[in-house]
Amino acid sequence: MQPYLSRRLKLADLMRARGGGVAVVATAPEVIRNRDAHYPYRSDSYFHYLSGFPEPEAVVVIVADANSSRSILFCREKHEEREIWDGFRFGPDAAAERFGFDSAFPIDSIDAQMAHLLADQPALFYALAERPETDACVQRWLAAVRAQARAGVNAPATAYDLNALLDEMRLIKDATEVDLMQRAARISAQAHVRAMQATKPGRREFEIEAELLHEFRRHGSQFPAYGSIVAGGRNACVLHYRDNADALRDGDLLLIDAGCELDGYASDITRTFPVNGRFSGAQRALYDIVLDSQAAAIAATRPGMRFIDPHDAAVRVLAQGMIDCGLLSGSLDGAIESGSYRRFYMHRTGHWLGMDVHDCGGYREPGEAAQAGSEKPWRVLRPGMVLTVEPGIYVRAAADVPAAYHDIGIRIEDDALVTESGCEIITGDVPKTAADIEALMRAA
Repeated sequence: MQPYLSRRLKLADLMRARGGGVAVVATAPEVIRNRDAHYPYRSDSYFHYLSGFPEPEAVVVIVADANSSRSILFCREKHEEREIWDGFRFGPDAAAERFGFDSAFPIDSIDAQMAHLLADQPALFYALAERPETDACVQRWLAAVRAQARAGVNAPATAYDLNALLDEMRLIKDATEVDLMQRAARISAQAHVRAMQATKPGRREFEIEAELLHEFRRHGSQFPAYGSIVAGGRNACVLHYRDNADALRDGDLLLIDAGCELDGYASDITRTFPVNGRFSGAQRALYDIVLDSQAAAIAATRPGMRFIDPHDAAVRVLAQGMIDCGLLSGSLDGAIESGSYRRFYMHRTGHWLGMDVHDCGGYREPGEAAQAGSEKPWRVLRPGMVLTVEPGIYVRAAADVPAAYHDIGIRIEDDALVTESGCEIITGDVPKTAADIEALMRAA
């Protein structure tokens, strides 16, 4: 209860700094997979961040006045018959006590309650234009308030995008979040180790995916954080490969990009390793380039650096490596200035990580004005931020590419928690050097 209550109080302070008002955060709807079968339910990340409440059909309302605030939950009532079919429901009374709300009401009463709660409030805070259903509710509530105009009741005159406030809050992880992300990282690391040990020529990509999912679930993870990528051989050159259906061939590499979600928080790990347990000379040459580039990026992941700095550090190592092994020609500065390296490395070196695998939060400083004709400065890294560090090289077969490197795709990804003195790699339990990977696979 405590971290959710603290976040609601902090949000109320942010609202009060803008004159106060009412904030509304709805959870995600249930989604039908086909006919009457539903996808597994997952709460909206913003809603979960403020409440911890796990059920669908729920809304958090925060009222921030000049000197006080209160938080209200709307949720489903207890229902004996539906609980027989669908499982336990808290109901308003138990939910208010369990999750630290000042009050709670049945979700069916929200229209009547919101018409009262919004009356004479200066502003409404909600996720503008994010969900048509929420927008329709807001229109209905505001219409109900405006209908009281002749009685001297005023509707909010200002609307703020609530997600802009919550994004800034979520960008810096609190102690509860850090603990959950470290636990998720450990589970995912164990899954990657299991996958390495289970890999051998002739197995199929989906068999290795099953090893990952088994390890996720047996340690308490509720879901994968995203669709697992298990890409053998040339499939590793498809950045978002999803089929996971091919046979694993002797002499190929296997790229696995997979992470679990634990209690709403994601992890994100990529490792690339030989299907037969031994890197070839060409594979090892490219692998060591990527590993060195990741080390350079990690060294640049520390407080005071800009978000772009780890990427720039990785690019310099990658581009020089591409020149050294004959993938590119010319000078390092020329390759970077022209962008020729992007043929073999076409994505950024990281992204925010948290409740969502590509987590919220702007990558440029919100408070710094851009110079005329230029973009805003990149975000300064601060303790409590979590980001991935994931350089790669992807070499598709082509006439002007040395044949030894054809169809080799390599990515190495870890999750970095920015600390006061640098960063902590929370996914470091998976072997990463070529020698350590080969030793683990020999011992399997």
